[in-house]
Amino acid sequence: MTLWYTLVDLLPFEWAQPGSMYFMKHALLAVLVICPLFGILSTMVVHSRMSFFSDALGHSAFTGMAIGALCGFQEPTWAAVLFAILFALLFNLVKRRSALASDTVIGVFSSTAVALGIFLSTLNGRSFTRFNALLIGDILSVEPAKIGLLALILLLVVGLWLLSFNQLMLSAVHPALADSRGIQVFWQEAVFSAAIAVVVTLSMTWVGLLVINSLLVLPGAAARNLARNVRQYHLFSLAGAVAAGVAGLLTSYYWGASAGASITLYLSAWFALTFLLRKAG
Repeated sequence: MTLWYTLVDLLPFEWAQPGSMYFMKHALLAVLVICPLFGILSTMVVHSRMSFFSDALGHSAFTGMAIGALCGFQEPTWAAVLFAILFALLFNLVKRRSALASDTVIGVFSSTAVALGIFLSTLNGRSFTRFNALLIGDILSVEPAKIGLLALILLLVVGLWLLSFNQLMLSAVHPALADSRGIQVFWQEAVFSAAIAVVVTLSMTWVGLLVINSLLVLPGAAARNLARNVRQYHLFSLAGAVAAGVAGLLTSYYWGASAGASITLYLSAWFALTFLLRKAG
């Protein structure tokens, strides 16, 4: 972290002065790690029409948090990660073996996860207020160890994209054709779903459950308005996510608002701008 502190000290902000406000410096680094993750994953979420699925994953992560707290775990986040991965794999299995439409299966899983989470968190008269922080998030509370974990996940996701993007894209566009070419569609979808589950769960406490789905939809949706090829699609999504993340963090600091909500509003403005540019073109 010493190198990061040295770099931040060069910024022209009062919170960037040496030896002070480390929470803000940690938050900026977290944004620079989290937002590229959402920018990359967003391209496939939008292309595969999985926006409701990512929202359901957020609900499952909340349920995992409730399970971890009920079991007395010091760090319930890990219980949430495991539950979200299990949720994602089970969803893919049911979707593949059921004749129901994807949105119907998502609705079943999402509503069940929400109900189970609320039931467990209020069991025996417990107060739900201790989970209120998950709804809004607090990126200023991020710890360096968690940032390092997210950075590792970012490298793994980039590696997954470099190795499997074509297979993932074909599986999303034409599963039957992908099967005929020997691509294991179920496992491709399972790995992608598990990646979203991990990112959503680990980011939820900082971004907020209420807006986390927008970070998985808006970057890719805005990029799709402008991109003329796959490379531009990824570049615009990544750049939009990072720019909105930094702007949202600064707005949160100076105006005292929620960072997750601020980032979402900037992404919404970016989507509106790209939509107008597309119409103008």
